[in-house]
Amino acid sequence: MEELQLYNKTYSKVLHIHSLGLALVLLVFCLPSPTSSCTEQEKDSLLRFLAELSQDSGLSASWRNVTDCCKWEGIACRQDRTVIDVLLPSKGLEGHISRSLGALTGLQHLYLSDNSLSGGLPLELLSSSSIAVIDVSFNQLSGTLHELPSSTPIRPLQVLNISSNLFAGQFPCATWKAMENLMALNFSGSIPQGVGDCSKLRVLRTGDNYLSGTLPDELFNAISLEYLSFANNDLHGVLDTANTVNLRNLTTLDLGGNRFSRKIPDYIGQLKRLEEFHLNNNNMSGELPSALSNCTNLMTIDLKSNGLSGELTNVNFSNLPNLKKLDLWSSKFTGTVPESMYSCSNLTALRLSRNNLHGQLSSRIGNLKHLSFLSLSNNKFTNITNALHILQSSKNLTALFIGHNFWGEILSQDETIDGFKNLQVLSMQGCELSGRIPVWISRAANLQMLILSDNHLTGPIPGWITSL
Repeated sequence: MEELQLYNKTYSKVLHIHSLGLALVLLVFCLPSPTSSCTEQEKDSLLRFLAELSQDSGLSASWRNVTDCCKWEGIACRQDRTVIDVLLPSKGLEGHISRSLGALTGLQHLYLSDNSLSGGLPLELLSSSSIAVIDVSFNQLSGTLHELPSSTPIRPLQVLNISSNLFAGQFPCATWKAMENLMALNFSGSIPQGVGDCSKLRVLRTGDNYLSGTLPDELFNAISLEYLSFANNDLHGVLDTANTVNLRNLTTLDLGGNRFSRKIPDYIGQLKRLEEFHLNNNNMSGELPSALSNCTNLMTIDLKSNGLSGELTNVNFSNLPNLKKLDLWSSKFTGTVPESMYSCSNLTALRLSRNNLHGQLSSRIGNLKHLSFLSLSNNKFTNITNALHILQSSKNLTALFIGHNFWGEILSQDETIDGFKNLQVLSMQGCELSGRIPVWISRAANLQMLILSDNHLTGPIPGWITSL
């Protein structure tokens, strides 16, 4: 459990950095020029929006204290006194989203995420001739999305985030045709059949919903996609469609937490720009394709909790110099750790636990100078003394899990072991190790968690344990 929590924290930091980066990019586009006053028409539209809120958490008092709506909280204008931004995320707002916002003829960015808004999404917002970004995620919006008339001209909408709401039904087909400029879509419900018609779509995130079925063939017509995530749904099927190679611009492919099965296809090697590959928690089987070595830009490979098997030597890890995180937890891999893996000098997190790997650790693991998380537990590794002498050269290690290996060996008392200065978690449980608790552990001054359970250690609990 501790291992999972620590590793998930590592991933959370990465996701936070990606989200922060997107927010900063959007913020750059959102910064307006200062102005002196807004028009009466703009003010009236905003006050009608305010009137349809049943709870505004003090927003109305803030607005009424200032006559110029360009100076209201969450509102920004251009030089011509036209409202350009409505930025009110996480304000505790309740009630309906007023269609009056669609009357703001210069509005470009609408952020109302993480509130308690209910009702539907006004058609006037989707049909706006100015809005480029709509983010109403994490509310209680419901109903079906209105369909735009077939005569609607192309709209400027680029980012639509309606995820984590209560919408039902299909995404209206005619609406797709008016959204050729759409670059990012985050939603819930069923996978729309027409999503492939969005030739400019670059980001498609549908994680943590109740999507089912298989991936529609039309999806692979969206050749501009760079970020594709269907994580944590109920999708199934095999990943052997040759159409996937159409998505050559993909940098992130996340299909984790579904029910996909069979082998990882060789075509994965044709996604040369791929940086993150998540296929964890599925029903995949078979060996790792050697073609994975062709994805030389990969930084994250997450294939944990599958039925994958065979030897890891199928992949030439020497071709993956950018790899930072490799997670192969809980599969059926056999053989030894390939020497080529130690060429991934940028690795920060490596998890090979719960497999059938064997042999001794290679001294080349010292090449992984940035390694901070290492889990080798629940395998068949031998020679714990050699392992500890090698691992102490990894000066940046903060978490080390090597339990359920080294069966019946003697826990080394060698006092020359002195390299775990930054270690915070050390787990050596379930090895049936004999001997005493060694003094070298006392030098791990930053240790917060020490797990030695299910061994055959003898002697007293050392007094220095309280100084850790």
